[in-house]
Amino acid sequence: MRAARALIRWSAEDLATAASVGVATVRRAEVEDVVPSTTVANLNAIRIALESAGVEFIDESDGKGAGVRLAKASGLHETDDAE
Repeated sequence: MRAARALIRWSAEDLATAASVGVATVRRAEVEDVVPSTTVANLNAIRIALESAGVEFIDESDGKGAGVRLAKASGLHETDDAE
């Protein structure tokens, strides 16, 4: 969650506002090493807020671990290097 906030340069307060949860909820969720002890509804609201801001969550695969990245902006095309 902290890494996702860093990607979009949001403070805990920014995320709390966007997700309509308390700042204490965000901070408490971020200090947990495992699944945060906040409600499922709050976790969903936080995830939706981050995804709406352009964060993409990456599932764990190939033993590389889970992570986050910025989603590709819609309407942008990769350059074609095969000229």
